[in-house]
Amino acid sequence: MAQDTGSFGAPANQEGGEKRLVWDLPLRLFHWLLVLTVLGLWIAAENDYMQYHFYLGYFIIGLLIFRVIWGFVGPRHARFSRFFPTPAAIFAYTKKLFGGGTVQTVGHNPLGSVMVFVMLIVLAVQAGSGLFATDDIIWAGPYNPAVSGDTADFLTTVHHFNFNIILAAIALHILAVALYAVAKKQNLVRPMVTGKKSAAVVPEGEAIQGPGIVKTIIVIAVSAGLVYWLISAAPPPPSYSF
Repeated sequence: MAQDTGSFGAPANQEGGEKRLVWDLPLRLFHWLLVLTVLGLWIAAENDYMQYHFYLGYFIIGLLIFRVIWGFVGPRHARFSRFFPTPAAIFAYTKKLFGGGTVQTVGHNPLGSVMVFVMLIVLAVQAGSGLFATDDIIWAGPYNPAVSGDTADFLTTVHHFNFNIILAAIALHILAVALYAVAKKQNLVRPMVTGKKSAAVVPEGEAIQGPGIVKTIIVIAVSAGLVYWLISAAPPPPSYSF
């Protein structure tokens, strides 16, 4: 399995000079839309805008489906097979990182790879549990009628507790980005905006081309179609007779 470890020991400050494309546009849009959607979900929940909370929840499911598909069919640095965090890669990278050396990678570094998978998992748990959760008053997820009251209560508890894990993961991610900027002089935000890194870090053979509009539209359409099917297949809410 190829591991996107890049080149260890490249100069840390590579802001100038030729740039090469590493992160494709759909991947970058996914990243920033995910940031905005998680923020929107939190604001909606805190202000009891639950209808919008549900809409954003459906949207984030679509984003997650897109990222999973893109992890198999997207450009090389977006593919899971390129950055799956093996123990050996994590150990080698961490040894270099905390040994005072400079560590540059083409795509995700091994520790960043761990964060990618952690975020996908905890967000999937959050979205999945939200489909069954209820406030026991007005609002309930579309699949709430499919489970027992005890199961719904359990998944509601998971939904609330798991958000604390998401907040912790986000805080850790922001802290890591700040530490890289200060201690290693590596700007991790700019490449996720422009998609490009210095040619001194990215060998010519590791640069990517755009994924193509047709492939992107197909994956978006499949993702949206799966979300539509998921919501349409939900059981009808229970009817009450008075």
